[in-house]
Amino acid sequence: MASLREAIARGARLDAMRPFPRIEVDASIWLRVTREISKGEGDLVALWSDGAAAHMMAWPHGDATPCVLSIACLEARFPSVGHLHPPAQRLERAIHDIYGLTPSGAADDRPWLDHGVWGVLHPGGNAQPAPADPAPYRFLAAEGEPLHQIAVGPIHAGIIEPGHFRFSANGETVVRLEQRFGYAHKGVETLMRGADVDRALRLAGRVSGDSTVAYAWAASGALEAALDIVPPPRATALRAVMAEIERIANHLGDIGAVCNDAAFSLMLAHCGVLRERVLRAAKAAFGHRLMMDCLAPGGLARDMTPGGARAIEDALLAIDASLPGLLRVYDSTASLQDRTVGTGKTDAALVAQFACGGFVGRAAGRGFDARRALRYAPYGDLDFDVPVRQEGDVDARVRLRFDEIGQSMAIVRRLLVKLPAGPIRAEWPTDAGACEGVAMIEGFRGDIVACVRLDAAGRIAHCHLRDPSWFQWPLLEAAIEGNIVADFPLCNKSFNCAYSGHDL
Repeated sequence: MASLREAIARGARLDAMRPFPRIEVDASIWLRVTREISKGEGDLVALWSDGAAAHMMAWPHGDATPCVLSIACLEARFPSVGHLHPPAQRLERAIHDIYGLTPSGAADDRPWLDHGVWGVLHPGGNAQPAPADPAPYRFLAAEGEPLHQIAVGPIHAGIIEPGHFRFSANGETVVRLEQRFGYAHKGVETLMRGADVDRALRLAGRVSGDSTVAYAWAASGALEAALDIVPPPRATALRAVMAEIERIANHLGDIGAVCNDAAFSLMLAHCGVLRERVLRAAKAAFGHRLMMDCLAPGGLARDMTPGGARAIEDALLAIDASLPGLLRVYDSTASLQDRTVGTGKTDAALVAQFACGGFVGRAAGRGFDARRALRYAPYGDLDFDVPVRQEGDVDARVRLRFDEIGQSMAIVRRLLVKLPAGPIRAEWPTDAGACEGVAMIEGFRGDIVACVRLDAAGRIAHCHLRDPSWFQWPLLEAAIEGNIVADFPLCNKSFNCAYSGHDL
């Protein structure tokens, strides 16, 4: 850790970014930081570009906060992080696809988000005409007898997002899984450029619809940090209420869906009823089932309705009455336990290497939670547990969701009992000026990172949003190895990584 901190300290610290420091480095420091992270001295939190420089968010183990390292991309190149630290490889491929910047020495130079259908190359930077007949994608080879390949997706049987999964199997046993994404790419960073702060929040809230509150909170948190604006206490409390409601609703849906993929539809039906109760309560309290567009820069776009607290409490009472019984059914159904226990195990060392957050990481022993690690308002004043399990299998990911629902309900109740009065939005300056900010918010999948830079007119010069799925999807590839093909839907749903959030 000392070596990583020493390497970071050699860079030139800038004062423009809040609240985490941003440090300009040269290639030697960038590579030294990469080596220290690859040795386990810290975590790679995010890696992105604005077209002119590459930016790495690193978190030395033991430090209270992460920092952002920036390196100028001279001649459109920057030293590869992924050649030493595999979790960076997909992020580097995305940077090249969008901006045309080349990670020197990269272990994998295949396209990631670009499928050859955009009509241009590198749309975020110096766009060039795309070849009329792009080369086919090179899936990695898997050799041996009697292996065969199974191609699944990108169109799936059901109303779900697109993604391609290429299985190499020996009979029914999966030898290798390789993923290909990018089908849900929306060009969010380009859409953000030049937007005012209100439009930026609307775009952020649509990066991944099931995490609209968490994304909007991350983006607004970065904007507020850039301008040193503190939202009113009522606004931060209600943001947390919405975030925990979002977590509860998604966990209920996931528990039912995992059980349904194990051919136990009874749990899907009961969890679906409870999830619907939560969504209706959100609609009654905040005017939208998903609470989309309820946040605003500096606070909230709307206050909770007069009957909102009662609607939320009624939904929580319904969960109180049903959830223990559902857990007993889950525990006592032998056919269900046979499918989930020991299936799709994630290796604790891989979880640590990828700095995997959310329930995927916590189900395999990594107890990171941004609410606890950063203690951002209002969580710093709340007493709550961060459940952690060690088994790392489908069963652990299901049980962890049960645990987290209980914690989230307790948080919501504490916040509503002591809900502050007063305004819901801080005054937003009309002459903000150039500045930049960063924020990390715990969504239901894990930590979401937002880094925002404002220009002199107070509009978005650049915004990067990092979904936790970037570091979770690769672990699914590892978790399915040695399992049977028929267990892939079960493993996949127990991870429930985002396609849209990942594909930018």
